[in-house]
Amino acid sequence: MATMTMVKALNSGLRRILEENEKALIMGEDVGLLGGVFRVTDALQKDFGSERVIDTPLAESGIIGTAIGLAMRGYRPICEIQFDGFVYPAFDQLVSQLAKFRNRSGGLISLPVVVRIPFGGGIGAVEHHSESPESYFVHTAGLKVVTCSNPNDAHWMIQQAAAGDDPVVFLEPKRRYQAKGEVDTERAALGLHQAAVVRPGSTATLIAYGPTVDVALASAEAGVEEGHDLEVIDLRSLSPIDWEPLRASLRKTGRAVVVHEAPRTLGMGAEIAASLSEECFYSLEAPVLRVAGYDVPYPASRLEDDYLPNLDRVLDAVDRSLEH
Repeated sequence: MATMTMVKALNSGLRRILEENEKALIMGEDVGLLGGVFRVTDALQKDFGSERVIDTPLAESGIIGTAIGLAMRGYRPICEIQFDGFVYPAFDQLVSQLAKFRNRSGGLISLPVVVRIPFGGGIGAVEHHSESPESYFVHTAGLKVVTCSNPNDAHWMIQQAAAGDDPVVFLEPKRRYQAKGEVDTERAALGLHQAAVVRPGSTATLIAYGPTVDVALASAEAGVEEGHDLEVIDLRSLSPIDWEPLRASLRKTGRAVVVHEAPRTLGMGAEIAASLSEECFYSLEAPVLRVAGYDVPYPASRLEDDYLPNLDRVLDAVDRSLEH
């Protein structure tokens, strides 16, 4: 076991990918000489060369389009989109080409491309630097979508994503980049698309992913003082979702609250609430509730604390659930 920040854990995972597969390469804006704006790729170009850690032009569509061509030729590109709000110029390449090509070729051609996207708010950034675009990609058949919430998952999930033959959108919660945690460098505890019960409980289930897992855990700890024993589930994979731990938890608690930073309307919480209501109706003691970002453009940094889900909003939802 080693203690690392999430940045260091991702860097370590990427280093292992490059060491173990000569066809793997990293590409994106400032990933080489600078080591990335968050330093996730620090020193990788120095150690592996500029032909495997490639500084690209500032052109997100070109980054993904080039990666698609490389994947067709047998390479395994790992692309970095510097900030979440800059992924949209590449949207057509992602949803029309990367997601569709395996189906279009009848399964003959796979595109093992990983697209790393720092996402979410909480860092006091300017406009276009604090987006939560996950629902766009989850809605797109042909893409896998995953997100880590702690250094151990970051270290292993990036390796698992790069090892598969499907395109993966890999979301990294930027406000958790400097969070430290224990990393088991010998083996992964879970598969890429498995959810994790990170805190067992019996009163209600908090379902979160990426940056809101920490919010859910803090809410569960604070809830103890109010007599709540809250279970917390980290989804980890948004497409596909690992439904069985969620169903098992609802059979136990009868109540659920979904927490995410993205706007509420048609967010992940909507799909989770609808599916659990269909599949676990007779186990539910109350409607599945959502605590999410508001349906407005992400606000200026001085207002983001009012926009983001927090402990008080989560516990208020728990209280409303328990009123039923």
